[in-house]
Amino acid sequence: MRRQFAPNTLQITLLLAGIVGLLGALATVAFREALSGLQFLLAGHRSGMVELAQNYDWWQRLLLPTAGGLVAGLILQYATLWVPKKGAEDYMEAIAIGTGVLSLRQTLVKSLSSLCSVASGASIGREGPMVQLAAMFASLVGRILAFPPERLRLLVACGATAGITSAYNAPIAGALFISEIVYGSISTATLGPLVVASVIANIVIRQFLGYEAVYQMPRFDFVSGWEVFFYVGLGVLAGVLAPLFLRLLDTAKARFGALPVPLFLRLALGGLIVGVLSLQVPQVWGNGYSVVNSILHTHWAWQALAMVLAFKVLATASSAGSGAVGGVFTPTLFVGAALGSLYGLAMNAVAPATASVASSYAVVGMGAFLAATTYAPLMSILMIFEMTLSYQVVLPLMLACVTAYLTAHTIRADSVYAKSLRRNRVAGRWLSMTGEGSEMRLSSLAVDNDAVVSAADSSDAIGERFVSTGYRNLVVRAEDGRLLGTLDAASWWQRQATGKPELWTQVVTAYKALDGDMALVSALRAVGKMHADWVPVTGVGGQWLGVVSLPGLIEIVTEERGAE
Repeated sequence: MRRQFAPNTLQITLLLAGIVGLLGALATVAFREALSGLQFLLAGHRSGMVELAQNYDWWQRLLLPTAGGLVAGLILQYATLWVPKKGAEDYMEAIAIGTGVLSLRQTLVKSLSSLCSVASGASIGREGPMVQLAAMFASLVGRILAFPPERLRLLVACGATAGITSAYNAPIAGALFISEIVYGSISTATLGPLVVASVIANIVIRQFLGYEAVYQMPRFDFVSGWEVFFYVGLGVLAGVLAPLFLRLLDTAKARFGALPVPLFLRLALGGLIVGVLSLQVPQVWGNGYSVVNSILHTHWAWQALAMVLAFKVLATASSAGSGAVGGVFTPTLFVGAALGSLYGLAMNAVAPATASVASSYAVVGMGAFLAATTYAPLMSILMIFEMTLSYQVVLPLMLACVTAYLTAHTIRADSVYAKSLRRNRVAGRWLSMTGEGSEMRLSSLAVDNDAVVSAADSSDAIGERFVSTGYRNLVVRAEDGRLLGTLDAASWWQRQATGKPELWTQVVTAYKALDGDMALVSALRAVGKMHADWVPVTGVGGQWLGVVSLPGLIEIVTEERGAE
C-alpha cells in the first residue's frame, strides 16, 4: 500500500517545478526592487529612467551612463577574475547543450554589473539578468538534490520560464519561450513542468505581491476584414527590418570587441554614446517601458516617433555591443511598437476609412518584430494576446507574426538567440586544442543505464521512459543485442500524436556507434552536431560497451581545457 501511494518521478518533478517557480519569482522581484532602490538613490524618486533623463542637465546625461558603464565594466573585468568558472555561461547554454550547472557567484557578479548598467540608463532590458537569476536558483536546487544532468536541465528550464513569466506577466508565453526557442520543439515531457513553474510564478507576482503588467495595452480596434492585408504588410516590413536590426547589433559587438582597450572602457564608451544620444532624445534611456506605454496611449507626430525609433536602435546597439549585461527582448518590443505605430500612421493617411488607430498597429508591430527576431512566432502571438486579452487581435496578430517570421528567416538564417544556442560556441573550446587532450578513452565513460531500450519494448514502456527520464533521445538495441540506432524524443511524440508510422521502431534513426578507443576530443568532433543526451559506444569487433552522456562529455573536456 505504501508503494502504491509513493510519488513517481513525474510527480516529484512537478512539485519541484512549483518550488522553482516560487523561487524564480522571488529572484526577479529582488532584482526589480534593487534596481528601483538604486534609481531612487540616484534621483530621489522611482518614476523611471526617461523622466530622470528629462530632469537632468546635459552634463548629467553624459556623466551617468558613462560612469555606470565604467562601474559595470570594472565589475565584469575584475570581479569575474576572483570567481571560479564553473558551469555554463548562460541559462540557454545550460539547458540546450550543458549539464544544467549555473554558477551562483558568476551569476551574482553579472547581475550586479547589469544592475549598474540598467540603473544608469543603458538601453538594454532588465529581463536578461532576471531570467538568469531565476534559472540559477533552479540549478542550485537541482544540484542540492543531486539531480542527473537531464533532470537538472529541465529544472533550470523551469526557472527560466518563471523568470520570463515574472518579467512580462505572460505565463503561457513564458512556457513557450523555453519550449520554442531553447528546446526547439514543444514536448509533453517538458511542457508540463514548465507550465507549473510559469503558473506559480505568475500567481506569486500578480496575486500575492500585486505587481501590474509592465505594458498597459489599449483597446484593440479592427475596422474591417480588408484591413488584414495592411497587417500582412506590417509583417513583411518587420520581417525585412528585423535582420537589419540584428546585423547592426552584430556589427556593434564586433566593432567594440575590436577596440584595443579594456572591457570597462568599452562599456564606458557605450554609456557615453547613449549619453550623447540622450542630449537630443532622452527617451533612449533605460528599457523603454514608459515610452512604449506612451506610444500605445497617446498620439505622436510621425517625425518625433521616427526620431525616437532611430535613436533608440542606435542606443541599443551601443549598449549591447559594448558588452553590457542585459536583454534585447524588451528593446525589441520597443522597436516593434514604434515601427507599428509609424506604419499605422501611414495607413491612416493612405486609407483613413479602412485603417484602425495607430495604437492597434503598434500592438501588432510588437508581436511581429518579436517573431522576426526570435524566430518564435507562436510564442510571440501568445505573448501579445496575453498582454491584450483581446480576441480581436488574434487574427491580424497571427498573420503579421507568421509573415514576419517567414520573411526574416528567408533573409537571415540566425535569430537573435542563435549564438547562445549554437553548439559551436562551446565545442570551439575543445576543437581549438592542438593535441588530442586527455589520455582518457571514451570506453572509460560508457555505462549501461535507462537510456538504453530494446526494440521488443512496448510503445507504452517507451513513452513512460521518456516521461520519467526527460531524455532528449534513447538508444535502441535489437533483441539480439545489435545497435539499431537512436530514438529522438520529438519524433517519438509526433508519432504518438499522429499514430504514424504503425511501429515505433520505424522512427528510430540509424546511427553508427562511436569507437570506445577514441580520445574524448575526437569523440566530440564526431558528434559535435548531434542534438542528443546519449550516444552509443562499442569496442573491438562491435562489442557493446554502453552509452556516454554527451553533455557530460562536453563538460569534462571543457574543464580540462580550462585547467590548462
